[in-house]
Amino acid sequence: MVGSAIRGLALVALLAAGVAARPVPAISQAPVNCADRSEVIAFLTRQYQEKQAATALINQQAIMEIYAADNGSWTLIVTDVNGRSCVILAGKSWETLPPLPIPKA
Repeated sequence: MVGSAIRGLALVALLAAGVAARPVPAISQAPVNCADRSEVIAFLTRQYQEKQAATALINQQAIMEIYAADNGSWTLIVTDVNGRSCVILAGKSWETLPPLPIPKA
């Protein structure tokens, strides 16, 4: 009985060592969150009823956009010059604020 348990434990240790010896690249574990911009926007509209709420130029290679819905959900995407958009962040409790007045000098 003890011999059987030791063999079972040795088999588990051998399998664990085999898995550890075969490294898996981190990129293969990352979720795919990029697609053509039109596909991302269509998904956000269909799935979450989100519409563009803000946009900003990051640099000459990318723009940032925030899509938000009346229910408070929001998604931040970044789009490159090739039209590929990636979802960077998403959350709840989006609130649109009125613009603040510009202070007089």
